[in-house]
Amino acid sequence: MTTDRDRTATRLLRSSAEHSYDPEIEIDWEAPFVEGKYFVPPHRSSLYGTALWDRLTEKQRVELTKHEVASIAGLGVWFETILMQLLIRDYFKQDPTAPHAQYALTEVGDECRHSVMFGRMIGRLGAPVYQPDGVNQWLGRWIAHTGTGPRMYAAILIAEEILDTLQREAMADENVQPLVRMVSRIHVVEEARHVRFAREELARQIRTAGKGRLAFDKLVIARAAYLTGTRLIDPRVYSSVGISPEEGTRVARANPYFRETMRWAGERVVAYLKDLDLIGGPGVALWRKSGLIAR
Repeated sequence: MTTDRDRTATRLLRSSAEHSYDPEIEIDWEAPFVEGKYFVPPHRSSLYGTALWDRLTEKQRVELTKHEVASIAGLGVWFETILMQLLIRDYFKQDPTAPHAQYALTEVGDECRHSVMFGRMIGRLGAPVYQPDGVNQWLGRWIAHTGTGPRMYAAILIAEEILDTLQREAMADENVQPLVRMVSRIHVVEEARHVRFAREELARQIRTAGKGRLAFDKLVIARAAYLTGTRLIDPRVYSSVGISPEEGTRVARANPYFRETMRWAGERVVAYLKDLDLIGGPGVALWRKSGLIAR
């Protein structure tokens, strides 16, 4: 009998066949950057509207946004690598003839291309690879090896939907570099399928999870939100314009413009997770510290 799960997967497989892109072909990687254009919309820069921003020259502001988009892409690659491991591990237990299993493998293919695309963009920017380190790196490996059920899909959704919101705006902003706009456009089109798949799978997983399991998963999900919110912009980006990582981070976290940007970027996924009762308990403190919900 065909299930709702497989009907959704069949539609997503069809969409993947009709609307998938090869970044090697679609993007002109050799095109020069456009003088004066930013790499993220300037009002989304973490220091926009602050005294530090006012001190920067126009060239430095553009340079800062270059490193900020590299940080966002680096975190994107990091989460996508975790997601690919989770999907492959889950696929190993499934029936390879089922549309649901086939779509999971198709998504792995999408994420492989996305990770290559983000990696090429970071290289083209000439920026460092900004990714979580220390305890966050350890937590990433732990999730990749143990993540199942609600915490698996919710943690990935947080990163996917925040990145999607930021890129939807960037791809339509003519003040943003064409390279960033094209990378954003490709990712948004293909990521829409991934979000649909993860949202529906998350809702199914919750229906079969016990209360004890969900209480633990809420805490893991909150920690993933904290990591995403506090490492979307790596503190090291500020060194690119002569600001210490400590000062840049302190000013950014107190910046009302950037705090509003973070709440705006997380608004959609926060609302969805609240509807599923996945935000609550001890983890709320981590959610507040993430900047994704009001303090």
